[in-house]
Amino acid sequence: MRRISIFGATGSIGENTVDLITRAGGAEAFDVVALSGGRNVARLAEQARELRADLAVTAFDDCYADLRDALAGTGIEVAAGADAVSEAATRSADWVMSSIVGAAGLLPGLKALEQGATLALANKESLVTAGPLLMQTAADHKATVLPVDSEHSAIFQGLVGEDPAAVERIVITASGGAFRDWPIDDLANATLAQASSHPNWDMGQRITIDSASMFNKALEVIEVKEFFGVHPDQIEVLVHPESIVHAIVGFNDGAMMAHMGAPDMRHAIGYALNWPDRRGLPVERLDLARIGALNFRAPDMRRYPALRLAYEVMATGGLAGAAFNAAKERALDGFIDGDIGFMDMAVVVERVLDMLSSDTGLNNVDITLDNVLNMDQIARQHAGDAIKTLMA
Repeated sequence: MRRISIFGATGSIGENTVDLITRAGGAEAFDVVALSGGRNVARLAEQARELRADLAVTAFDDCYADLRDALAGTGIEVAAGADAVSEAATRSADWVMSSIVGAAGLLPGLKALEQGATLALANKESLVTAGPLLMQTAADHKATVLPVDSEHSAIFQGLVGEDPAAVERIVITASGGAFRDWPIDDLANATLAQASSHPNWDMGQRITIDSASMFNKALEVIEVKEFFGVHPDQIEVLVHPESIVHAIVGFNDGAMMAHMGAPDMRHAIGYALNWPDRRGLPVERLDLARIGALNFRAPDMRRYPALRLAYEVMATGGLAGAAFNAAKERALDGFIDGDIGFMDMAVVVERVLDMLSSDTGLNNVDITLDNVLNMDQIARQHAGDAIKTLMA
């Protein structure tokens, strides 16, 4: 029986993972080692009971009593706090879903790889902040990293049986988010409610806003570089409103291999769960005759300054990814809290990158866990200062 753990079980990726595992037999087919979640303690406890998990962990210390009470009498171990989440990742498992949102997902992912697990990576921040460290840790412990972002899973599948040296370019697509057709001058006045509604995908609030600003795609561009080892000049982004083509791999003979599917994260999750096999999934089958046409266009960098910043981050290298992600997360907090406007998020991130590039030499520092975590804190502090300046 396969031993599995799910980190970020109560988020959208985690819920879809639980759905697929339940459909595949649940506790009768899988030995669920650990589940982690945030403040949705009731749902975490429900999942733990349904899957008969050995351990349930909430990332928040103040939620411990509620989780303990919800699981009283079940025999399921309960823990709370960031250290408890990392400890859970050291427990032996064959397959681990990493779907914690943000930089908080880095350490549990590294711990799982140190145990030799197959890491299904939905936490894009791990590659953005510490890609070389993550991939080297996997190599050192003979572990496997499987991409779960829909675009990166599509690329991965497009490369099966192919020579990576024959890859000429990689194209990832973006829906364009909630504001893809808005006049650019109106974006500064976009509200939180408007940014929190996605035209195609059903996702959590933070990633939905990141989709509208294209910060999500900016992170994914950096992911492509780190996971597949291609040069930034080989990575392209296209706005594709239908979200049917998730990525395209272009080869040196001019051929292009596109991965298509309905906008449902269970495609990528199921592929990682069943890899190296391909098994049936409960997802929509495309009717191309009904769809009729697929549209693509180049992204406008004035509308999506996050994309421009991503290429600058890749050119800088070093800890620039860690600074970029931390500043982005803090700027997103500022927008959600109503402190800054929608377009101000990119302003904050660019100011932080400019400041740190001149003050610390982002590309002259080794990518170690301590350095990444330290840069994360420094960048968040600078982003907070930049937000205060914009509020003044």
